[in-house]
Amino acid sequence: MELIQFAQRNYSILLRALGEHIQMVLIALILSVLLAGLLTLVAMFFKRAGKFLTYLFSVVYSIPSIALFALMIPIPGMGLGRNTAITVLVLYNQFILLRNFITGLQGVDPAIVEAATGMGMTYTQVIFKVLVPLSLKPLFVGIRLALVSTIAIATIAAFIGAGGIGLLITIGLETGNNNRVLWGVILSAGLGIAANAVLVFAEKRIK
Repeated sequence: MELIQFAQRNYSILLRALGEHIQMVLIALILSVLLAGLLTLVAMFFKRAGKFLTYLFSVVYSIPSIALFALMIPIPGMGLGRNTAITVLVLYNQFILLRNFITGLQGVDPAIVEAATGMGMTYTQVIFKVLVPLSLKPLFVGIRLALVSTIAIATIAAFIGAGGIGLLITIGLETGNNNRVLWGVILSAGLGIAANAVLVFAEKRIK
């Protein structure tokens, strides 16, 4: 009951935090997919570069998020705030997206690729007209995993002044306000579950 009363008294604060979080996540996801798409093209044309990029971002992904946020702050142009948070989120997403994008494209039956090449298609045409359409499901899985991961990690970004749902938790911990902490946890978990459910449903619609 107390939790509901807190929400009724502070619904504007909760909605603002949720809105900031969604905005930060969407910007990070869009930038992540665009960058991963470009890097995947590089990986498809240069196999060694693909292996190096996958290894590089696996190392980045292994760094604890709070540590990576802290490492980015001293870099010129970064500092505290949402821009640094988005940059870190984009870097984290690259390992998930690259792994799924490259695996998906390379998982297409080689016979299909040979047939397309035999019809006179260039390798670029094969990628966009054959490999990508046949790899939509694994590509979509990568995006879904990246989205859920971004929602979770973005919560920690509140520690560097990025706002969002994490701000509810940090302020709640500092002031001893358990209701604020609980609502932060509820909104973060609920957003992740909802986003995953929507994308799973959309994924099933892909033929």
